[in-house]
Amino acid sequence: MKTTSRITSGKKAPLYAGAVFATLLSLSTITASTQQTVSETASDSSYETAHDSCTDIVVGKDASVDGSVITSHTGCCDECRVHVIPARTYEKGSMAPVYYGLQDVRTPLDHYGEVLGYIPQVEKTYAYFHTGYPQMNEHQLAIGESTLSQKDELKVDRSSGRQIMTIEQAQLFALQRCRTAREAIELITSLVEEYGFLPSCGPESEALCIADPHEAWVLEVFSVGMDWQPGSGQLGAIWAAQRVPDDHVAIVPNWSIIKEIDLEDADNFMASDNYMQVAIDHGWYDPAGGRPFIWQEAYSPLPREWAVNRFWLFFTTVAPNLKEWPDKRLLSTYRGYDAYHQYIEPLSIYPFSVKPEKKMSVQDVIAFQRSVFEGTIYDMTADVDWLVPDGRGGMKKSPLTTPFPTKDMRELLDITWRRQVSRGGYGMVAQLRSWLPAPIGGVYWFYLDNQHVSTYAPIYAGVQEISPLYKTWDPDNFSEESTRWAIDFVDNLLHLKWQEAIKDLRSARDPLEVRFFEEQSTIDQQALELFRRDPEQAKRFLTDYTRSSMEEIVKMYRELRNLLITKYTNNKQGF
Repeated sequence: MKTTSRITSGKKAPLYAGAVFATLLSLSTITASTQQTVSETASDSSYETAHDSCTDIVVGKDASVDGSVITSHTGCCDECRVHVIPARTYEKGSMAPVYYGLQDVRTPLDHYGEVLGYIPQVEKTYAYFHTGYPQMNEHQLAIGESTLSQKDELKVDRSSGRQIMTIEQAQLFALQRCRTAREAIELITSLVEEYGFLPSCGPESEALCIADPHEAWVLEVFSVGMDWQPGSGQLGAIWAAQRVPDDHVAIVPNWSIIKEIDLEDADNFMASDNYMQVAIDHGWYDPAGGRPFIWQEAYSPLPREWAVNRFWLFFTTVAPNLKEWPDKRLLSTYRGYDAYHQYIEPLSIYPFSVKPEKKMSVQDVIAFQRSVFEGTIYDMTADVDWLVPDGRGGMKKSPLTTPFPTKDMRELLDITWRRQVSRGGYGMVAQLRSWLPAPIGGVYWFYLDNQHVSTYAPIYAGVQEISPLYKTWDPDNFSEESTRWAIDFVDNLLHLKWQEAIKDLRSARDPLEVRFFEEQSTIDQQALELFRRDPEQAKRFLTDYTRSSMEEIVKMYRELRNLLITKYTNNKQGF
């Protein structure tokens, strides 16, 4: 792969030098939930916006229980239809389209939006799993995405600039053309530098958690404002990348996490030539001031609670004894109301990454992805307005108490909205294992809808076809042939009597999900034996296993739907 990249390292080093606690998901349909978000954003900018939805967790190979590298992504866009784009060959000199609209679910499955321009095509591309934000390819290269906030002076959108390269389009190109995280960083950064980084959420900046079976990196990309012109000689983006140490874990909760950048250490840092100069030009950093250049401070606005609370939750979960963290436990029902005494800690107390006190598994990452801030001041089920008489002179939580109160429910009960981890959309945990052939070593644990309710399906890197149930979703029309609608149906029914119905969900879902993990080693071994004789036969075996697992998940939700409506129908709720 031939690309150009401007990597600064002080001396121009070459690129290759070297669970637990979850929130807003609407009782209404997905469409209504989307409309609700738009409405809230329009009426109050302090509410949730499209760019504060994703949480990425990265685990180095020496920090995981099995030696795998892990990256992940939650709260993705509406375009959740996952399908395999096979490897392809192209004639020399071909051009590849650059799309805007990859996140649009209301288009045919093979339609990717408006073409903004073209870049040179490569002669051979790799197979990858396509969604609105493409996440993994056949070579165990995986990418999680999390939108960040950036200062107003940097912002640009389609109407105000000439940039054409969105982060999701850059992800797509990387999965088609790259095998390693470093190759992906080189390609993505060269694309945003040359063609200009065009935000598609916000308009805000972006982080990518890029991993292969050997290492993981966090790449952060900021815009350069409205005045950039292609061919001007000016870079079309500002970017920096930092490697997550093998024995560390990291979180990106819609906020920049890179701090000081040591470009003499080319094994662990990369950055664009303009990574500091743009801040100097805007007056955000004075080299003569005697203070170090802090990337996170230079290009981010004032921090928001919806990012700080996830930093706090993660670090107090994985490294509770590292330091004296702010105390945000819910010691009484009323503590969440005491905003006057709540900590507003500086982001500087949270490191880029940390060595966890216990090694993490895929299941640990999933548990964190499902978190609802239970037992903390951010716990929306702890609001006193949920309390009802217990019949014995005391109070108890209403059976309707849910960590996902709708906007209407919050207005009725006067409940404060809190941005948490678990939410709607789709997401994944990518498990990348160097000791196995790529088709077997990579497992793309994929969920749809709200991960607190959903089940993670194992998709092996060698899978050649996805169940049609996972390729079907129209947010405007319910379908029995759609996995997401099957899960969302159950999600809605849970609200009939959440406190009891969630137990029914876990009784049905958890054994199935546990079984997927328990049988993983057996599936690995069977696939490996086939691979040694015939790699294509191994891929067919893994495809059949993944499809049957997906269909079993849908069958479970259909049966659970029937149970919940029968058990909790309002016909049985008397006076």
